[in-house]
Amino acid sequence: MRYWGAALAVAAAALSGCSAGEVEPAPAPPSSSAGATADDPEADPDPARAALALVPDDATTLAVTDFDQVRLELGAALLTGASAPAEREAFWRRAIAQAPLLSTGVLRPSDARLLRDYGFAQDDVAWEASFTGPSGEGWLAGLREGLDLTGVRRAVADGVGPLAGGVLDEEARVLAVGAAPDEGASWGAEPVLVELVGGAAMSTYVERGCVSPADPALDELDELDELEAWSVSLGALLATVRLGADRGDAFARVRLAEPPFAQGVADPVSGRLGYAMTDPALAARRILARDAPFAACAP
Repeated sequence: MRYWGAALAVAAAALSGCSAGEVEPAPAPPSSSAGATADDPEADPDPARAALALVPDDATTLAVTDFDQVRLELGAALLTGASAPAEREAFWRRAIAQAPLLSTGVLRPSDARLLRDYGFAQDDVAWEASFTGPSGEGWLAGLREGLDLTGVRRAVADGVGPLAGGVLDEEARVLAVGAAPDEGASWGAEPVLVELVGGAAMSTYVERGCVSPADPALDELDELDELEAWSVSLGALLATVRLGADRGDAFARVRLAEPPFAQGVADPVSGRLGYAMTDPALAARRILARDAPFAACAP
């Protein structure tokens, strides 16, 4: 499994040695071989990193779902648009019920036409991202290796369904609607945001600023510092929140989480919080609803 099993084991060990209510620092999750790192600049970037260079600089939120990882975790790594309909339907039932999806597939409503007339479908999407901001909404889709792009090119030209107004970068194999005109005008040019992503995850969510707390009377709110931006990466078992380095409020923030986020650990130096997830699908829905107490605004 490519996820941070080691980090989860460390978190469990730390918790087992703590008395009730204590929270011990958690080490930073190890880098994944799937993600670009400072030690491996030639590696292909993971989906969240790849998306940053296309997200307009005035966007406020980014939600990325790595469908290749989801398929791998659910035992459907070889699934494509050419797979049997029953197999594809079974995958989506399981994925929606069990996986931490931040998208259920922007192309899925047009699958029948795309398959019939253009030879590809949602199950040929390796990863997907959506973003929102003052300039409007947009989305990105990385296409799987080996897919013939001839049909994709025609579908974009015909403006089929969500592809209306879209652009296909054939070299990068990425479909984009509303993307930044260049990397210099994107999130990829902002170090604060770049540092919040990286490594393998089923889904990654990034937001500028903070989230208003559900309960403004919580004692921990008095201990919070300002929050410029935050992210959460959702795996099969573990959620990792990144707040930026040197967070003196890490312990206060980790205590704010509610189910399905459980067994929280914190590392003030790296600014990371780690949680086990009792229900990954519910965790994703809460994040999409911006129901993230650990990212609460300081009073």
